[in-house]
Amino acid sequence: MSFVSQLALAGRVVRAPFFTASIVPVLVGTAVAWHYAKLFDATLFLLTLIGMIAIHTGANVLNDYFDHLSGADEAQTRPLRPFAGGSRAIQDGIVTASTMLKIGAVALAFGIAIGIYLVWRVGLPLLLIGIGGVFCAYFYTAPPIQLAHRGLGELAVGMGFGVLPVLGTYYVQAHGFDWRALLASLPIALLIAAVLWVNEFPDLESDAQVGKNHLVVRLGKQRAAIVYAFLILGAFVIMAIAVIVSGSPYPLLGWLAMPLGIRAIVALQHHVRNGAFVAPACALTIMMHLTAGVLFALGLAL
Repeated sequence: MSFVSQLALAGRVVRAPFFTASIVPVLVGTAVAWHYAKLFDATLFLLTLIGMIAIHTGANVLNDYFDHLSGADEAQTRPLRPFAGGSRAIQDGIVTASTMLKIGAVALAFGIAIGIYLVWRVGLPLLLIGIGGVFCAYFYTAPPIQLAHRGLGELAVGMGFGVLPVLGTYYVQAHGFDWRALLASLPIALLIAAVLWVNEFPDLESDAQVGKNHLVVRLGKQRAAIVYAFLILGAFVIMAIAVIVSGSPYPLLGWLAMPLGIRAIVALQHHVRNGAFVAPACALTIMMHLTAGVLFALGLAL
């Protein structure tokens, strides 16, 4: 097998295309620190980004491992890759379940080690954010808590890939907290929650079979599609408020992603009402989150 093929397989196992969920909040938190405090440390930025991606890797791999144990991935016989159904690395024989557990544990431990170093560099309050992030990452599907099974997975993802990393990144750069960083984190939290939300639609039936009762299962497709629209629209409304607070028009660049959000809402409605393929809604939501987050961060940095 060529190096490129091995790299592609590794990327599939860790679900690398979803690393944008880690990159965006780190960019936003860094940009907020620069906008309001004019502080930026490149080394701390890189360490934060690497640590966040490492914890995300651990979360992805351990999620697949625990979904395998619960039977959630086996119950999904028609996975909509790469958006839903997990990496299928265990199901397709790429790696064993025990290997997935080891990969996840090592990645999580590496991310925690970087986090401990950052706490040593910038202060103990960062530890609380780190503990919250690791809790959300590990217990998303891990027993005994299994946040996703209790209808708390969407909140965990919004916190773990929105509020906490933006606040944590801001603290790493500015060595303190600012309510404006919290405000800037909310659109990112809602948009990444929307990514998870729409990706739960293809797995709705199989997840329900194994008791993975996330909010899309609990609400049903029609009501869940309405909530999805509110997540997206709410994110852009809060982003506009953050722009006003910033005193600069440039962060409004994030609104250039709004057409992607509208198209995603329409695509999901077509799926719910007419049985249309849900993949376009999934892809558009990921593109919207990435575009909105990067442009919002760029605007804050200008």
